[in-house]
Amino acid sequence: MAYDPRDHQSLTFFDAPPRFAAGADTPRDYLERCLAVIQSREPAVKAWVTLNVEGARSAADASTRRYSEGKPLSRIDGMPIGIKDLIYTKDMPTEMGSPLYKGNHTNQDSASIRALREAGAVVLGKTVTTELGMSHPGPTTNPFDSSRTPGGSSSGSAAAVGAGMVPVCIGTQVVGSIIRPASFCANYALKPTYGAINRGERQGFSQSQFGVHAGSLEDLWSVAAEMAARAGGDPGSPGLYGPSQLEPACQPSRLIVMEGEGWPLVDDRARKAFETFTDQLEEMGVRILRRRDSPLIEAFERAISQASALSRDISAFEMRWSLENLVERHPGEISESLMGRLELARKMTLDEYRSFLTARESMQRSHMALGGMADALISLSSLGPAPLMGDIAGSDPGIPHATGNPIMNTPSSALWAPTITLPMLAVAGMPVGVQLIGQQHQDARVARLARWLRDQARPVLVS
Repeated sequence: MAYDPRDHQSLTFFDAPPRFAAGADTPRDYLERCLAVIQSREPAVKAWVTLNVEGARSAADASTRRYSEGKPLSRIDGMPIGIKDLIYTKDMPTEMGSPLYKGNHTNQDSASIRALREAGAVVLGKTVTTELGMSHPGPTTNPFDSSRTPGGSSSGSAAAVGAGMVPVCIGTQVVGSIIRPASFCANYALKPTYGAINRGERQGFSQSQFGVHAGSLEDLWSVAAEMAARAGGDPGSPGLYGPSQLEPACQPSRLIVMEGEGWPLVDDRARKAFETFTDQLEEMGVRILRRRDSPLIEAFERAISQASALSRDISAFEMRWSLENLVERHPGEISESLMGRLELARKMTLDEYRSFLTARESMQRSHMALGGMADALISLSSLGPAPLMGDIAGSDPGIPHATGNPIMNTPSSALWAPTITLPMLAVAGMPVGVQLIGQQHQDARVARLARWLRDQARPVLVS
């Protein structure tokens, strides 16, 4: 199924509540349409680990009653949502993409999932993730070409939204696990400021964040805002700033092209599409700045030039002890990729980890220095279209990656910066995203800029 962003119709929810209130539609009927799409497309896409159909129908019926009484709980009351299978849900197991956790019932909701339920959302099921959210892939395929990866580790979340099964799914990102699969699957997606959305039990990584995959910016923002309003951010974080609904569009005056260490690896066609897109923005009055235009931008580019290795090493050190326990309990039963990360961590010292944190702080300061120069950074969300299933190009030594290279996403993760990807490009009939990266805690502003790009810029196709 060739992707054309000019006429692709994603599933949206923000336009449904007025119909619910008028009695022209109901949350239960909306859910049944989602289930019909899942029944049709799931055999090929394989986005779901578990579906709680009866629980979802019960929640949708309760939402239907609230609308009939004129008492919806929020803008997302009645919205069917998928949850990445790393995140606790009280009514479904959390198996984390690993047979070692088969049937793992936590019997509790993560803080933000509880918040979704309190807002009236219909938690439909758990979506496929890679093994423990790392590099070893699950069975999910790309919704536009089943021979290609959907990306990782939020593979099922991105594919379910891309296939039109649900309007929104929740994902997580440590390195590139929200923005990259969203790029491959034609999602809008938000990776918020670090700590802005409460991760509940998933506090083990200093770059991990909850985020949102969606078929629209409106739904993306409403879901993020409802989670944050009820559950706050991580402990010690002020949480997500901004109103409960997407604000009006804001035209950027200046955008800085972020190249990063991945720029030489970008697919030639994707580069052409991106350059055509930024040329168009300049014609519309947006000044596009590049590293040659300012020593501050050049200094920033140098600072992020090792972001991938830095993110890999920080994450490896932080997960070592949980992996040591897992290997001790299940010797020989975790993937080559995960063992590679463990071996890397075993060679690290505390002083090396401290040096990694210092380097990350330097990156963040370099980014802050750009705050007065432009409204945001702009870049490709991935190196190009989704690679073929099983393609391990771009792997680290000893750590195979079969879900696409995350190199275009590592800077924003290490920067703790809010990032939104938009499905504005098509390359050889496959989606490729454009990402906007803002300063920390400017999530709402980035969303306004993204809305302007969506509404005013023309999508670009390159064959």
